[in-house]
Amino acid sequence: CDPKADSTNTLRDGTYIPTVLDLLREKKKVDAHEAIFTGYGDIKCVEAGGPAPGVGCAGRGIITAVQLLKQQNIFEELDLDYVIYDVLGDVVCGGFAVPIREGIAQHVFTVTSADFMAIYAANN
Repeated sequence: CDPKADSTNTLRDGTYIPTVLDLLREKKKVDAHEAIFTGYGDIKCVEAGGPAPGVGCAGRGIITAVQLLKQQNIFEELDLDYVIYDVLGDVVCGGFAVPIREGIAQHVFTVTSADFMAIYAANN
């Protein structure tokens, strides 16, 4: 749900992909397949996106993306082994809990640097 939408760049040779929120802003009806791109090792990549800086809730991006993927049965269709969410660590928002609340995530692992503020944010 990073507004920069660069979470999957390293898996896609540095290229950007359209975010779910960008696609929804362009048109009201979106086929989830329009937001799914294949990266290194056949890894499926989706960027949730976020609001324009200073406008709205960043967590809304992940809520909207997860709902779109779930409504269109993408998790079942792709039969994924793992789903990894890269979320902002500096924002506390209920939207980031959606994968757990919606029953999509069974385990959560927090990965952070050893930087004090990163650990502080992860602890919150």
